[in-house]
Amino acid sequence: QVQLVESGGGLVQAGGSLRLSCAASGGTLSSYTMGWFRQALGKEREFVGGISRRSGITYYADSVKGRFTISRDNAKNSVSLQMNSLKPEDTAVYYCAATQRFSIVGTYDYWGQGTQVTVSS
Repeated sequence: QVQLVESGGGLVQAGGSLRLSCAASGGTLSSYTMGWFRQALGKEREFVGGISRRSGITYYADSVKGRFTISRDNAKNSVSLQMNSLKPEDTAVYYCAATQRFSIVGTYDYWGQGTQVTVSS
């Protein structure tokens, strides 16, 4: 069973950048469709973006499209979320997730513990 650990969160000013990483053990991430989600305080968890397991196609929520980029580093068995032009409304706990299904917007089976991202205005 794959285990996921996120890192890279922190405090950044609006307009800045952060890069989150999701490292895996117990499985090879290139065999998984990977997703990033976030949950702001008092709100439901929402989909941020994902990368498919076979084609490498990426898909993003409208709220982050053009600002966030997901990529794989197969050598490090990790997936990254590059976040640019950050806004205060991007403040949330960010989670990576994995599934062996092909759909990026479907159900995810494995989740990390989350990392806090705070964007100050």
